[in-house]
Order: sequence, then structure tokens, then C-alpha cells
Amino acid sequence: MTVELPFAPVDDVIRRNAGDLRVSAGAAEELAGRVQRHGASLAADAAERAAADGRKTLMPADFGVEQVVERSSLTLPIAPVDRIARLDIDDSFRVSMDARVALADVLEDYADNVARAAALLARHADRRTVQADDIETYFALFEG
Repeated sequence: MTVELPFAPVDDVIRRNAGDLRVSAGAAEELAGRVQRHGASLAADAAERAAADGRKTLMPADFGVEQVVERSSLTLPIAPVDRIARLDIDDSFRVSMDARVALADVLEDYADNVARAAALLARHADRRTVQADDIETYFALFEG
């Protein structure tokens, strides 16, 4: 699986949670890959919900989102999120624009949570840089 999500916006998400810490390129790359896998999994689950309702279009509610945020408030870009949503679903499904925005919002919240914890781990290790190891440690501790 190639990474569809650009590293720069993921780096921005980490930086806003890292405060005065630096962010390694490896941390952004690791988190981008994790966010992508999570998004593809969420979209596959959403496609199952849509199919159960007899629909071929994914809607925000399929991602558990009732209120869609403004697109301009997001850091993660919508086009790559759309490609991520389509990685593990049948080509016959469509993803509504609101669903793309909803998924981007869910993924950004996910990335914020991971980045916040990774920054805490870096500080605990008495480092000034959030590294890929911090992202990996988060997943080993909390989602392993």
C-alpha cells in the first residue's frame, strides 16, 4: 500500500500538538501511514453500513458523523482522503463530498490524539524531537 496522504499536513498536525518539540520526517511518515490504514478501514466499515442500507454512496453518518465541519477548518486535504477512502472498498461505491469531509475530520482527530501522546512520549524520553519511534510506541502501548 503506497501512502496517499502527503506528509506535510500530517507534520502540521504533529507540530500543533508538540509545542516546542521538533518533528522528524520519520514521525510524519509513520503517522501518515497509520492514518491512511485507519481511514481505509473506516471506509470499508462505512461501505458495509451503506450496503446494508441498500446504498452505493457513503454518507457522513456511515462514519458516525452527524455534524459535518467546514472543509476550510481541516488540516488534512480532502483529495487524498478521498483516495484513502477508496483503497479497500468496491469501485461501485461513491463517497459523497460531505462523507469525505467527515472522514478527514475523523482522521484528523485520530492524528491529533496520536500526536499528542507521541509528544508526551518524546518529552518523557527527554528528547527535543518527536520521532517515528514515539508514534510506534503509542500504537504498541494503546492499540497493540
